[in-house]
Amino acid sequence: MLLSPRYRPRHSYQSPALVANQLDTGCRKTLAQLILDDLRAALLDNTVSRLSANDATQALGTLKGLGGTPEVASILGTSPNLSCLLNLSTKIDDSVQNDALRCIANTVLLDEPARVTFVGAEVGGSNICIDLLRKPSMEHVFLASRILFLCTASAAAAAPFIQWLVEHKLPNVPGSGTAIDIIGSKLDDLTESIKEGKTAAKDTTMDLLKLIFNLCVHYPKLVDCEVQSPEVTISDSDNKVMGDYWSTRLDRQVTFHLLPPLLRAFHVNSSSSNPLETPLPHIVHSLIVIPVVPANRNIWFGKQSPALTLPDSASSSSASSSSTHSSKSRLIERASCILSAGRRSLLRPSGSRPETPVLQDSALRAYELLDATLAHFMPGDIPSDDPSIRSRLPDGEPLDDLVSPLVILITRFCLGDEDAKIRIRNWFIPHNLDRSNPLESRPDLLGRCLRLLQSVYHTRLKRVCGEIVVTLATTLSGYLGYGNVAGFLFQKGVVSPPARSTTSGPLTTTAGGLPINPITGTIEKEHEPIDMTDEEKEQETEKLFVLFDRLEKTGALPPSQNPIRKAIQGGKLR
Repeated sequence: MLLSPRYRPRHSYQSPALVANQLDTGCRKTLAQLILDDLRAALLDNTVSRLSANDATQALGTLKGLGGTPEVASILGTSPNLSCLLNLSTKIDDSVQNDALRCIANTVLLDEPARVTFVGAEVGGSNICIDLLRKPSMEHVFLASRILFLCTASAAAAAPFIQWLVEHKLPNVPGSGTAIDIIGSKLDDLTESIKEGKTAAKDTTMDLLKLIFNLCVHYPKLVDCEVQSPEVTISDSDNKVMGDYWSTRLDRQVTFHLLPPLLRAFHVNSSSSNPLETPLPHIVHSLIVIPVVPANRNIWFGKQSPALTLPDSASSSSASSSSTHSSKSRLIERASCILSAGRRSLLRPSGSRPETPVLQDSALRAYELLDATLAHFMPGDIPSDDPSIRSRLPDGEPLDDLVSPLVILITRFCLGDEDAKIRIRNWFIPHNLDRSNPLESRPDLLGRCLRLLQSVYHTRLKRVCGEIVVTLATTLSGYLGYGNVAGFLFQKGVVSPPARSTTSGPLTTTAGGLPINPITGTIEKEHEPIDMTDEEKEQETEKLFVLFDRLEKTGALPPSQNPIRKAIQGGKLR
């Protein structure tokens, strides 16, 4: 018997594993509904306060075992059943509450319509999940983050809920007054927990970061947005690509309430041998979708001047100019407070958290992170497709998936801020670069990126490395040599090497003024004289005549492109 003596159940329950193995789908659906009916009756009969935690845990454990398939999850995902589970998540003790929340999390994972139902007005799960984010319990925050992340996974289905999270003012919430402020503050709390070595904080942070990612990606699709890339045109919301669109409605909330906590988490050093240890990849994903613009460059790159300002939507009339100036001053003052110290939790007393400054260069952090990551997986000068690389990857995760977002983030830094681009270029390609040996064989970040351009296995990473190389080295022959990037440029439609400038003279190294070969990017070496007799030269010439004649007869070489024929017609050969 599970429930209190006052309310006896009509059915007894076995262990979840036994139920799942012994019953067919129809019986499991029926039994799941009967359990929920028992629990709902206890709630209506007001006996839930006397319901023992052990009985409730056993009932909810069985229910979770039954709901492990989409068919049964669709039964749990109805409005009355979700309301019953939600009510149980606020009753009895924490263990029972967590069991009820786990049932909800499994349900919205397996049954997509349940996601809309759960946050709808009839169930009202959104407010309770937001309240759970404010609690100190790691389990509560983890389950609430997972449920909210799943409920925002689809922009089309969850459009009203996503807008509610971003725009709705909540009571007793300082700062933005919306769920964004609670999410940013909780991310700071979790970052501190990670620094303290709490392993559970990493899983919780991952789901919270997925929620942040969903909000930043999907919200611009639902409102007026702007194109972030000149190569992108406005399209239907279903076809909008991650990071290509942004809404100015997010500027203030993201700049002051999400970007600083994200960067504080980004600058936390990994304790693992893998520099991109969880949750860093998820932090990078969230940072990619936030545009790098003059208004927030101080936060991104640790600049203290000029003062941070944001575009203001106030009226341009002279009557409102003074209030606009006052508003901007308050914003600048608030930004300075956010940057100079970690955000205080909404729950913790003032001053209880150690300061975690953000005034650090995120471009340098991303560069060093990429350097350390590729050095870890591609030590020395090994080829980019060496099998040993895949053996070093965590859980068999492709190198493409792990590293490509970080390369994209660095590329966005270069495209969004000219100063950052110059600094990153100087790190990648220093002025005193040793060009005596092939650049692609260097055991450093530049050499590894050039070797990745030749990769067959890591196709996505090859593409994004090509983009960052082209972004950094506008004069490719002068920096890296056309030969190192010819394959990538060919895919972009560039089929010929850049023309050598007639006014600037030959390309030379900074130190010593030695000429640089525009194809290899290395120091130009003097050609040694060909040690051949006239008779040997004639023999080699005859071989070339025969070779080009065969190519022309087989159709592989058009007559107009035959260099021997052209030389004869031009009078250079007889």
